[in-house]
Amino acid sequence: MKIIGILLIAFGLIDLFGSYADFDLWGNLGVQLPEIIWRFSAYIEIALGYLLVKQGSNPSEETQQA
Repeated sequence: MKIIGILLIAFGLIDLFGSYADFDLWGNLGVQLPEIIWRFSAYIEIALGYLLVKQGSNPSEETQQA
């Protein structure tokens, strides 16, 4: 899960910095997002990636009992 989270954070950063450089990442992938989602898509991707990294970092209850 950590790897997927890191990749999602990287994708979100590319989306964020690309939006300031007039690069529409989702548009180039062939996905037309509604305006409200398009504005916040990078932040959503980064937040979801962060949650996945944190989830992958926390030891589960099974490993704590062993």
